Amino acid sequence: MNPTNQSRGRQPKPLKVLFADDEAQLQDLIADELPRMGCVVTVCPDGATAVAAIEKNTYDCIIVDLDMPGLNGIQVIERAKQISPHTEAIVLTGKSSKDSAIAALRLGAFDYLQKPCTLIELQTRLQRVTEKRDMQQRLLALERRVQRAEGPRTMIGDHPLIEQVRNLIGKVAPTESTVLVTGETGTGKELVARAIHDQSLRADKPFLAINCGALPENLIESELFGHRKGAFTGADENRAGLFEVADGGTLFLDEIGELPLAVQSRLLRVLETGEVRRVGDNHPFKVDVRIVCATHRNLSQMVPRDKFREDLMYRINTFQIHLPPLRDRHTDIPLLAENLLARVRSRPLPDAQEKFTEAAINVLLDYPWPGNIRELANVIEHAAILCETLPIDFQHLPANVADPRGQPTSVTSSRPMTLREMENIAIWEALDRHNGNKAAAAEELGVSIKTLYNKINQESLRKAA
Repeated sequence: MNPTNQSRGRQPKPLKVLFADDEAQLQDLIADELPRMGCVVTVCPDGATAVAAIEKNTYDCIIVDLDMPGLNGIQVIERAKQISPHTEAIVLTGKSSKDSAIAALRLGAFDYLQKPCTLIELQTRLQRVTEKRDMQQRLLALERRVQRAEGPRTMIGDHPLIEQVRNLIGKVAPTESTVLVTGETGTGKELVARAIHDQSLRADKPFLAINCGALPENLIESELFGHRKGAFTGADENRAGLFEVADGGTLFLDEIGELPLAVQSRLLRVLETGEVRRVGDNHPFKVDVRIVCATHRNLSQMVPRDKFREDLMYRINTFQIHLPPLRDRHTDIPLLAENLLARVRSRPLPDAQEKFTEAAINVLLDYPWPGNIRELANVIEHAAILCETLPIDFQHLPANVADPRGQPTSVTSSRPMTLREMENIAIWEALDRHNGNKAAAAEELGVSIKTLYNKINQESLRKAA
């Protein structure tokens, strides 16, 4: 049984394994030992028999000897990947076949073992396959739920600047290039990353996202690269990192400018070699992950201040897509507002019904939107709560939007603001003055960067971060 799952008190789904090797003694050993590890195993004496089994059944993992008569291990892996791309492959090789093992890794093999290997080594590899399979299944289920809740992941608007972004996405998505998405906070950088993934050849594989500035420095390495049991205090079990779980898919590194320099060095090595090493482990393993990064910072200005590695900046900036702020595409605001309203309303919006009054639209068009689309989403949700029947009028909008300068031009501006509204305005004004730089805004506000993130993630600001 997988120790990780056993410790959580639930019975894991058995790993379906195909084993192919022409050594009869090894066949008997595997047939006896793998079921004791919690696997369902099919043993084949040669490559042709293995391919025939793969064509009839689906396996989580195949273990193949590279040096077999007839079809060798490389040929078996090639056929397996054609039939079932999600099936992982572990290759067995002698000392003289190490180059062939490397070739198998380039074909997408999960890992390799050099003969003679121990059962403990094999069990460790199979445990990693199990962890990756279970995590991918949970992520796929979560993605389906999120997509149903959020609706289609499309970019709304017909402004020429957005048309240019769509065009760039269409050109870079089918490639394997690393992409850097730049733009102010709240402009939709993760939406661009998802669009790149959805239009790529990896669309049926995992898409994972992480905010590099939202985690403590001592946890970011574990999140990205994983850790071994006992690697540090609290590491009670082996854990796969995001690189390992995203194998075959896309990893979105949001706010990459917030990464500590030590983690930047490890990230650069992963990007250059394709090898990941868990924290506390001495054995690296290959991954095949496409990287999309995003930042609101100017990385080239951070390099001379020793805040960002120059070599990493060039490595991630193969292809850049810049997202315009909402104030530069204000003609898209009415369409965005309608789409955001449809998401927060419990009932579908009638096509013929007026959604916003002209006065409300004029207010939305005049506001500078320092928080961009995320702030607009928060404002529309606020208005939808106050407005019992459509259309939404200007008095349903928050005070700082309906009258950003504090002039008494609306019903909402005539009442005293709540502490939360004042805090909201203070945060956005600070972010605006520092062009979205959270560290500088936190320093001006007299709070820690962690406190600022907590404030942004609170209910009143969760969509205006």
